Amino acid sequence: MTYDLDPELVSVMAALAEQAAAALAPARGDWKTLRQAGEVGQAYLATLVPPYSGVQTATFHATTTDGASIELRWYIKPAEQAAAEPGPAVVYAHGGGMVLGTLDLYDELISWYVDRTGVPFLSVGYRRAPDEGTGTALSRDVFAGLTWLLTTASELGVDPARVAVMGDSGGGAPAAGAAILARDRGIALARQILVYPMLDDRNQTPDPGRAAYLTWTYDNNHTAWSAVLGDQIGTDGVSPVAAPARLADYAGLPPAYIDVGDLDIFRDEAIAYAQNLARAGVPIELHVHPAVPHGWERFAPNSSSARRAMADRARAVASI
Repeated sequence: MTYDLDPELVSVMAALAEQAAAALAPARGDWKTLRQAGEVGQAYLATLVPPYSGVQTATFHATTTDGASIELRWYIKPAEQAAAEPGPAVVYAHGGGMVLGTLDLYDELISWYVDRTGVPFLSVGYRRAPDEGTGTALSRDVFAGLTWLLTTASELGVDPARVAVMGDSGGGAPAAGAAILARDRGIALARQILVYPMLDDRNQTPDPGRAAYLTWTYDNNHTAWSAVLGDQIGTDGVSPVAAPARLADYAGLPPAYIDVGDLDIFRDEAIAYAQNLARAGVPIELHVHPAVPHGWERFAPNSSSARRAMADRARAVASI
């Protein structure tokens, strides 16, 4: 099988490859270097977010089930919040393989979503693996943010029946895990929006056909999942709250919007998750974008495929 790269991404990918060749790649298992390098990359991507305006933020805190305090960042567009009736909101889990990323590094992207849709977002500063939290703790942190929002909904002008969870990349697991926790506790969410989500710790077998295009590698994936799960990675004892692809019963989960690139190592697990949801009677919207790798719309935001993807995500958010 031969894969082709979107022609609009060729020059960008070549520049990224040149930068990568000049940097020391994190060794397999070295989560500290992966975090350091990844956050440099996320800071650069933040500079490429399309312009936005009029978004305000406020900081809150939630207490987790084990008594920790986590930061919550609330994003609103005041002009849109002037409506008399309560409206929708999104609880967001940032990307970074569950080992890197911060609220600050996602300020620009989340502000863009809020500006584009008028829907307020609550970004959750979940604890990252392995030094801050492991296993199901990450999803439980996002769930703590969700329950905080639901209990504070009237003060924030939010309709509790119109709350969604959303996560990209490594944030996909804690977002989907929070949706599982919500279902199991009788909390009906309006939607789960999963952007090239990282869902399955067992995805460790490289596909040589896509090797030349990977922006998140199988070594990165092993490092990240090992940080989250330790010696449990790949074993039968992994909880679906930590790795949602392990779920056996998908019934009752919220409707899902899922998108992923064809050159992304998360492609197959994202498709499988959508299929399992559909088999359980859960409405889905699935997009597999041809000829693009993981995170392509962040580093090539002006490409046609990126503009389509961002427009579709904004539409999914605005329809909550």
